[in-house]
Amino acid sequence: MQRYFLKETYNGQKSVILSDDDYHHITHVMRMKVGDTFWVVFSDSKTALVALESISDSTIEARIMDWEREDKELPVRVTIASGLPKVDKLEWIIQKGTELGAVEFTPFIAERSVVKWEEKKAKKKLQRWEKIAKEAAEQSHRQFLPLVQSPVKLKEIVTYSQNFDWKILAFEEAAKEGEKSQFAQTLSEMKQGDRILIVFGPEGGITDQETEFLLENDFRICGLGPRILRTETAPLYTLAAISYHFELLR
Repeated sequence: MQRYFLKETYNGQKSVILSDDDYHHITHVMRMKVGDTFWVVFSDSKTALVALESISDSTIEARIMDWEREDKELPVRVTIASGLPKVDKLEWIIQKGTELGAVEFTPFIAERSVVKWEEKKAKKKLQRWEKIAKEAAEQSHRQFLPLVQSPVKLKEIVTYSQNFDWKILAFEEAAKEGEKSQFAQTLSEMKQGDRILIVFGPEGGITDQETEFLLENDFRICGLGPRILRTETAPLYTLAAISYHFELLR
């Protein structure tokens, strides 16, 4: 059953109005008719089953029938901070990371980033990333629409990290040296509702200077097993491991 994210919070209303891209998808792609049902997710994560009540030239009105009671979000809130990779790789991280439960994506301009960020194209790229996240959230039946940020500098990531309970650097050199217990230990110390920021390097990895800077600001280095993972694979591996630990083991 289809799912659509609304920009409004639930305030007791008995019906909702959908327009723009959602209107187009419902009427022209799904070809729904009066009486058909689908899910809508309010910005406060309340999720309602609605029945299509009327269709005008540009909007749809749907009546709230019931509420989704199962919690489908990860018990912890994970933000993925990726060293700016090539565009198709970042899009892959956003799409699949959304499916796996991340709540936020914050790319940063790393010393070894291959791609140069162009501010004149920023708005268009951000809109595309937000659309990818929205479609992935709808497809995977999320109850929270992930936030996608424009790329920032590493210093801004460190400043932002003060808002988190856990700050992790996924470091390939740790994997090469055989470190394999820190990530599992960190997961065992986390509690439901904790906020987690995980930094991943770009294609060329994190430099020694960047690593030292993160360590100086209380980031914890974690290896991700004996194999070296690509920049677009590491975040997905990490989210899958977090899901296994918090959802499948309990």
